[in-house]
Amino acid sequence: MKKYFIYLVVILLPIVAVAQNQENESDLKYESIIPVAKQSLLKDVDVIFNTRLAFDSKIEEGDYESSNFSANQFRLEVKGKIHEKVSFRFRDRYTREHKVGNLDNMSRSTDLAYLVFSLKPQTKLTVGKQSADWGGMELDFNPIDILEYNDLIEYADNYLIGAGISHTLKDGNNKIGLQVLNTRTKTLDVQYDGYDISGLTAAKAPLAFVSSWRGSLFGGKFETAYSYSYFIEAKDKAMNYFVLGNKFKSNNFTLMYDFQYSMEALDNKGIATDIIATGFQAPAEDVKYVEHWLRAEYQIQPSVNLLLTVMTNNTYAKVNGNSNEKLVTTYGLIPTIQYAPFKDLNLKFYASYVARKYDYSDYSKTQFSSLDRNTGRFSIGIIAPLLVL
Repeated sequence: MKKYFIYLVVILLPIVAVAQNQENESDLKYESIIPVAKQSLLKDVDVIFNTRLAFDSKIEEGDYESSNFSANQFRLEVKGKIHEKVSFRFRDRYTREHKVGNLDNMSRSTDLAYLVFSLKPQTKLTVGKQSADWGGMELDFNPIDILEYNDLIEYADNYLIGAGISHTLKDGNNKIGLQVLNTRTKTLDVQYDGYDISGLTAAKAPLAFVSSWRGSLFGGKFETAYSYSYFIEAKDKAMNYFVLGNKFKSNNFTLMYDFQYSMEALDNKGIATDIIATGFQAPAEDVKYVEHWLRAEYQIQPSVNLLLTVMTNNTYAKVNGNSNEKLVTTYGLIPTIQYAPFKDLNLKFYASYVARKYDYSDYSKTQFSSLDRNTGRFSIGIIAPLLVL
């Protein structure tokens, strides 16, 4: 019996081999989904999962409220070169509600969607939805690295459609830029829906002009990110916005400080309006925001980093003819420890506590029945811009 089995194998083996070869040849008749001629482009394309996952425990007025797991951040990013002089970047936030702005016709969940044209080695033109280059170190961070923003960035439209040009000076240490953007993502009536805007006239060209200077001094130990912006909010209603961002780095220690000052003829952020307006009233006018943000980082070991963020914001507005009435001061304190176990992967475990305090002025308490409050959030989680391609 064994002899007949051997004879059968000897006879069938060439047939199986021929069939297998025919199957392989058949596979070659079909092209891959990505044409071979285009596959070389992938070497210049990155796909990144910007991720922050955490177990959060929330506290209100000193009392424990709740605990739960949360995807605090997930932003899918694709970027790369499609030509020697043309690159692109796209980033969409899956942890934000999908709402299309009726002015820019794009979802607010989309942070970035732009093309960069290299006009010269030191001069670049950016067209599309981009981050307003307000300067400051806080805004420069990948959003997954900011556990909580200070008020101005938190409540602003940071990502706007427009065009910008930047030029790096010959010394390589200084870069200047100019952007012309939409002022916001929505039209005036939608932006202030629910408020009386009968006294306002929509601007025919609601545009923002952002100028910036980024410098590197003292051998790179000190960096600056300064800007001035002019926003046309409505007819005869503009916003002047100043940002002074500073960064000092020495060995394992880094210190960053941002000063922000926003003068808004019409309340762009809505913080003052939320305090003053009750029912169908007009949005606040002649508003001022004065903000400070400080972040210190100390790397005690190659894999262990200690961080402390301190921030505050003061809100002023015109009330009953007085254009300098203080409404509220907010504070933030965020101690954090990070542990990065992998040398070849940018993934960090972290533990942090986000403490916020809202200290309303006597005027706000008397006129608008505002109440002081404080909140807290203890988080243990993971931060990772995962490069998957």
